[in-house]
Amino acid sequence: MGYPNIPDINPDIDIDRDEVINLLLASIGLEELSLAHLVNAEAEKLQRALGTLEVGGTTPPPLATTFDDLIRINREVTSVLKLAMHKEFILLAKLQDVVRFAEEFTDH
Repeated sequence: MGYPNIPDINPDIDIDRDEVINLLLASIGLEELSLAHLVNAEAEKLQRALGTLEVGGTTPPPLATTFDDLIRINREVTSVLKLAMHKEFILLAKLQDVVRFAEEFTDH
C-alpha cells in the first residue's frame, strides 16, 4: 500500500473554510481506508490459519493444526478488531465534529 498524497502546503498556510472541511473529510476517509486494509488482513489471517486462503494459485495446508492454535489466532484477531472498533468510534466523533463545523459556517 502506498502513502497517501497530501496537498503541497507551504509554511504559510492559506486555505479557506471549504478547503479545511475537505481536508478533514479526506483525512477521515484515509483513516477508514487504513482500517479496511487492517480488517482485510485479519480476515486473511483467519483464512490462512484455517487453510482456506488461496496463495499463488494453490491452497496451502492450514497454519493452525490444533484447537489451541485456533483459539490463540482467534484471540489475536479479536484484539485487533477491538482496536479497530475503538478507532471507528473516534472517527465517528471526528466526522460529527466536521459536519457540525460545516453546518455552523455554511450559508443557509
